[in-house]
Amino acid sequence: MEIILYLSVALLSVAFCVLVYYLAGTLRAVQRTLESVADTLDDVVKQMDGITRETTALLHKTNEMAEAVQEKAKALDPVFDSIQGVADSIKNVNESIQRVTASVSRRSERHSDEVARALQWGEAIIDLWNKWKGKRGRGFITNNKGEN
Repeated sequence: MEIILYLSVALLSVAFCVLVYYLAGTLRAVQRTLESVADTLDDVVKQMDGITRETTALLHKTNEMAEAVQEKAKALDPVFDSIQGVADSIKNVNESIQRVTASVSRRSERHSDEVARALQWGEAIIDLWNKWKGKRGRGFITNNKGEN
């Protein structure tokens, strides 16, 4: 029985050695994986630092551009004010022209009646003149006939 006990202890020792061997292999594989993960994380950290620097620089440039655009927009304010002034002036001129046109139109309507009456009187005078001239001419002819 003692032999069985020694054989069991020997078998247990061999099994433990095999277990330790495979466990050591697994731990080496885990160590290599962790080293690879650590290297990858170092690369990621470096890339993130680069991205952070680039983003910060881009943000500064964007802010500078926004300030420049704002300054240029403020510089254009007087131009837009002038354009508004010109537009107001043109509007005032148009309103004045409309008032003058309306006034001329009203006056011409009033005077058109007077002109029409004057033309009628003129035509009547011309007709009378022609009739008087015609009668005078016929009367002169008649008088001449009577004298001969």
